Amino acid sequence: MAFFHLKLQPPRPSFPFDATNEENAAMQQHAAYWQAKAQDRVAIVVGPVFDPAGAYGMAVVEVADEAAARALGDNDPVVRAGLGFAYVVAQIPSIIMRA
Repeated sequence: MAFFHLKLQPPRPSFPFDATNEENAAMQQHAAYWQAKAQDRVAIVVGPVFDPAGAYGMAVVEVADEAAARALGDNDPVVRAGLGFAYVVAQIPSIIMRA
């Protein structure tokens, strides 16, 4: 198993502060999707990051390989909705976790 960081890039820098109804609905599905991945012990941590340069989403996951990490992003309902969201996937070569 390997660890990966998934960064969810929003469709525009002002998101989520000006989210449309369609985007909000997709984000509800997105949250449910990642909650299930956390319950399945695939996702270690998931959440929004309010970076001063622009908000984005992040997840740290433990999966077999990069293809599996990319599949998690590709299958996220907010990506599948075709609203301009996209993931950047990067391997985490080592990780320190609390017990």
